[in-house]
Amino acid sequence: MDYRGNYKGKKRGGLVRIFVVGSGGREHALVWKIAQSEKADRVFCAPGNGGIEKIAEVVHIKANDIDGLLAFAENSKMDLTVIGPEVPLVKGVVDRFNEAGLKIFGPDRGLAMLEGSKVFAKETLKRFGIPTADFKVFDNPDKARDYLRQKGAPIVVKADGLAAGKGVVVAKTIEEAGQAIESMMVKKIFGRSGERIILEECLEGEEVSILIFSDGRTILPLVSSQDHKRILDNDRGPNTGGMGAYSPAPVVSDKLFNDIIADIFRPLINGLLREGKSYKGVLYAGLMITKSGPMVLEFNVRFGDPETQAILPRLKSDLVGVLTACIDGTLDKVKLDWDERACLCVVAASKGYPGAYEKHKEIHGLGNIKDEKEIVIFHAGTASKEGRIFTNGGRVLGVAGLGKDIVSAKKKAYEGMRKIRFDGIYYRRDIGDKAIKKLEQGEPI
Repeated sequence: MDYRGNYKGKKRGGLVRIFVVGSGGREHALVWKIAQSEKADRVFCAPGNGGIEKIAEVVHIKANDIDGLLAFAENSKMDLTVIGPEVPLVKGVVDRFNEAGLKIFGPDRGLAMLEGSKVFAKETLKRFGIPTADFKVFDNPDKARDYLRQKGAPIVVKADGLAAGKGVVVAKTIEEAGQAIESMMVKKIFGRSGERIILEECLEGEEVSILIFSDGRTILPLVSSQDHKRILDNDRGPNTGGMGAYSPAPVVSDKLFNDIIADIFRPLINGLLREGKSYKGVLYAGLMITKSGPMVLEFNVRFGDPETQAILPRLKSDLVGVLTACIDGTLDKVKLDWDERACLCVVAASKGYPGAYEKHKEIHGLGNIKDEKEIVIFHAGTASKEGRIFTNGGRVLGVAGLGKDIVSAKKKAYEGMRKIRFDGIYYRRDIGDKAIKKLEQGEPI
């Protein structure tokens, strides 16, 4: 095969050829789950990683190369394309594929701005009366500093645009918030993403992640999960893309879950529909569970990372059927079947992450994990060379453990993680401890 297209083989009758875009742990989890589908003929991934290439055919096209992705999908006659990361969605990959008559999973560029612009997201929430923190938008650093002095701290500083999960600073002091304003708006550490910022009320409570599938009308929720953003144990240090996750999140009772769907997702999907906009794909809400109820911190317009690595191992249903139903508008005919076990995923990072980090360190011990029914390894920043796996990113891989409860799932995940080593490996030791504490206090999980 020429990986720019010109596929010469024949697919088996009635089955689909699927193209996954991305290179992280989320994409490895998606490929892993899609490859299990009886509907899948062959699975391709661009650009992939050292783990993905063992279960899919890797295509050497960057995830943000829209022209290259489209050419490959057209020439290789892809039946379904699934977008993992946010950047191609915000760049309009879905619009381009739709114009070419190709089936693709994800929202169009206009609605991808729910993640691509925090200002757009906050204004949308306000317009539909969806609970979120009070906020104010600034494009002038002096005016932002004046407002900061009036409001005081703690306060949250957010870059408007995409910043790889690092554009949010929860400032405990005025000085810390002032430094964040300086970094984003003056030093432009996030480039154009920091030309506008939001100063936002700092909410108190426990964070949780809720994802839904949508075909524009029907909402189909996934199970709850909880991410761990901070680099260090006990939620200390700077934010990262996510150092671990578990599912389910015990802070979300059945009633609270139903309230979140009714008060957050339903007004959003219905409100967009009234405006002539149809949200198709998966939508992630990062929520703070406050004393006043759940409030939206952020939206992501794709599967979370690492939440996906804690959710998909619990999904018993065929993922390909769900993805196509979102596109075709038939999600009302789909029901999700879940494994009752809990799942916990721990992320191993490179030395220096989330700042400058080391690469090209050989990873040892991956072959020592044999319990694939209860331990699954998802590669993120890895690359293969001559049969060996090396680090190739800040977050290197995630180890997901399944167990009857969070305690058992944590034991399995860390059992697997202890068998893996590379120079400079770092991972948090406390993923899941919040849930375990609730279990010890007698709260169900």
